[in-house]
Amino acid sequence: MRHSIIPLLLAFTAATLHAQTTAEPATSKNNERLRKGLAAYPEADTNKDGVLTMEEGLAFLAKMKKKTAAPEAKKTVGGPAPTFADVAYGPHERNKLDFWKAKADKPAPVVVFIHGGGFVAGDKSRWQGTPELKQLLDKGVSCAAINYRYLTQAPVQDILHDAAHAVQFVRSKGSEWNIDKTRIAAQGGSAGAGTSLWLATRDDLADATASDPVLRESSRVCAAVINSTQATYDLTRWESFLGPANPAWFKSPDEGALFYGFKKLDDLQTQAAKVVLHECDMLSWISKEDAPILCTTGQPDGPIQNRGQWLHHPKHAREVKKCCDACAVECTIIADGAAKGENPALHFLLTHLQAAGE
Repeated sequence: MRHSIIPLLLAFTAATLHAQTTAEPATSKNNERLRKGLAAYPEADTNKDGVLTMEEGLAFLAKMKKKTAAPEAKKTVGGPAPTFADVAYGPHERNKLDFWKAKADKPAPVVVFIHGGGFVAGDKSRWQGTPELKQLLDKGVSCAAINYRYLTQAPVQDILHDAAHAVQFVRSKGSEWNIDKTRIAAQGGSAGAGTSLWLATRDDLADATASDPVLRESSRVCAAVINSTQATYDLTRWESFLGPANPAWFKSPDEGALFYGFKKLDDLQTQAAKVVLHECDMLSWISKEDAPILCTTGQPDGPIQNRGQWLHHPKHAREVKKCCDACAVECTIIADGAAKGENPALHFLLTHLQAAGE
């Protein structure tokens, strides 16, 4: 294809958010993202009237996804094939996971990989060709990689619960998949990092009275590796440690509210929103019982220059460590390039999973 599918996905994500916040239908006449989408993909205008509607755009996006599915799958051919692929852990089409079963005579620990992508993109398949996967399997550690819903399908608080449910589901497979339920860790980057941090800090979601046996399982992890994390998904706290944000970094004036499924920023002052903000606030969940955390950072330190640096600034990791230190929770920060020739994440995971070779 002459264009990446990602700009098109972003265009129609923005159009969807526009439709949620205004009574006016989003088209290329009133939406800059759709205007750019039409310029890049004129064939998306199926009725050839010179105007790209959101309906036309979404239909074209679905068509593009089908065409790009095969080429994207080829990227992971070099890695080991999952023992079990596309296992459903929930009702949504993106509630799927892949599982690699390590060779082990006794129940093995598990690392759950969580992909990044700003909660609007990314896929579990990216982990199949990574060195981390093979290294962990070679050490007798089983691995799982999960998909979860995007923001176009669910608010962030529900996406976080997708990840928790995936951990509970993996744990429920203890006997069948030869898993040691007491040794499950999480690893991810960007959105996957923040989700892993939430799993490491959120109080256990196990419900002993649930009729579904999966929901009776613990959602807790015993260690977390977080690369380029966000400190909290209570976005109202960011200014306290990052400083004021440049309005130009936001995709829309109400982006902070749309993140949680609300329509306007003023909605965040409601009691319902306060409950949601607390649920998404990893910093407020940190307590002395929490799992050890390894933070790795990739963005430059210093004044924040753009949205990417704002989302992944090392100040996020330092805020996590400050709160962990206050609660006597183990938290280590390693700056990008500081451990050349080593693999601190692998060493950290093997140490806290007490796997072979450590």
